[in-house]
Amino acid sequence: MDLEEWRSNFKIEADGLLHGDTWNLEFDSSIHPEHPQPGWKEYIRKTSARFQCSLCRRGWPSNRVMVYFHMQLEGSTGTVKVKRFRQNCKRCHNAPMVDPIVEPENITILMKNLVKKIRIKCYNEDLDQGNYNYTKIEVKSPHEPAHCEGCIQGFCTKE
Repeated sequence: MDLEEWRSNFKIEADGLLHGDTWNLEFDSSIHPEHPQPGWKEYIRKTSARFQCSLCRRGWPSNRVMVYFHMQLEGSTGTVKVKRFRQNCKRCHNAPMVDPIVEPENITILMKNLVKKIRIKCYNEDLDQGNYNYTKIEVKSPHEPAHCEGCIQGFCTKE
């Protein structure tokens, strides 16, 4: 299951690195980019993913999938909230937005970047600002802003 892959990967990356604190990863589609709650920090990344229409089962790849993280450390417990921007099928009328299916290696890269950002933003560690690069997938058609939740909400091009 995709969500468990994210959680287990985060646990592997976070264990032992973060000053003995406990960190949890949760998915929250209600978080609002650029408006974290007071005391929360934000981190934005782009990755590659595949999508599959829940109506016609058509699938498509995208190298422009935005993922937003809000993070907070309270005492010795840290929480990361994740919002993955969805897309919908261009062929189906009124197709619902569907969640991205991110390959395990790109989940690992996202989690490595996230843990690094936690170390910088929550522990004030002086680390370089560079990121690990995700693996792109072959895409034969251009990104379609009319079918991208991130574009529709005005957040797709930010990183």
